[in-house]
Amino acid sequence: MTRILAIETSCDETAAAVVADGRRVVSNVVASQVEIHARYGGVFPEVASRQHVLAVVPVAEQALREAHLSASEVDAIAVTRGPGLPGSLAVGINFAKGLALAADKPLLGVNHLEGHIYAAWLHEAETDPPEPPAFPVMALLVSGGHTELVLMEDHLRYRRLGATRDDAAGEAFDKVARLLKLGYPGGPAIQAAAQQGDPARFPFPRPWLKDSWDFSFSGLKTAVLRAVREIEAAGRPLPVAHLAAGFQAAVVDVLVGKTLQAAAAFDAASIVVAGGVSANDLLRQRMLAEAKIPVHVPPLRYCTDNAAMIAAAGYRRFTAGQRDDLDFDLLPRWAIA
Repeated sequence: MTRILAIETSCDETAAAVVADGRRVVSNVVASQVEIHARYGGVFPEVASRQHVLAVVPVAEQALREAHLSASEVDAIAVTRGPGLPGSLAVGINFAKGLALAADKPLLGVNHLEGHIYAAWLHEAETDPPEPPAFPVMALLVSGGHTELVLMEDHLRYRRLGATRDDAAGEAFDKVARLLKLGYPGGPAIQAAAQQGDPARFPFPRPWLKDSWDFSFSGLKTAVLRAVREIEAAGRPLPVAHLAAGFQAAVVDVLVGKTLQAAAAFDAASIVVAGGVSANDLLRQRMLAEAKIPVHVPPLRYCTDNAAMIAAAGYRRFTAGQRDDLDFDLLPRWAIA
């Protein structure tokens, strides 16, 4: 059995987890900063870094305690190396480096986006492992900072087909939620409001970007802004639920449509939907209903940032022979290496 302790501090969640053999979640601890950042309407980087400093030690200690292990009993220590907020990443990386040095354990730098993909392999310790995604996998990475289509040809082998040209889907959710005065985080707020709305009332444009696997949601966000201004200028009450439903339907149409097209074009054997926006009910339902090949969407607790997914990816890199020096740097914002 190979047990990986992982640390994740890429944005505003301080997380630590122990995962066995790349799949079985032995412990998974997350300290959220959502309530702190809600007052700013988004993540305040300096505040996030300070909170990580306060939380990283107790969170890691709790993860080890729940796994009934000490740091000297794990096989390796994995840590998110990027992409993310530089200050937040630095806290987790420096802590992991110190722990690896003190416990004399190998250190593994893991790509945050790669971690999101490997969340699809996770299962709870008390459950039987589900069938893993079959290769080649068409992965839709959809979060606050990223919207990408990645063809995963085998473990650790990726082809980045397309990415967002402007706003990522999650970023667009946050901005439209702020526009509609729904609060932060925007994804759950938009979803809740949309349940009472009619998406047909506002048939917002679908940014397909023909002949490209890229995404673009800036124009869609602007279309919502124009609709809001027209309604307010006319002195009418803002139909928040209908606007939210129309916006959500437009985003999901594009995400599902382009993913299914890419899966067919590259003969994918399965689809993985990962990242924070994969928690959206409409996206999950549409993808599962419309795909003609198996679709793997992680449980909700593994869609948003967590350390179990970093441990899962770290296991693959550990078994492939990766060992990192204590002086490694941050990954570039876009790289899946």
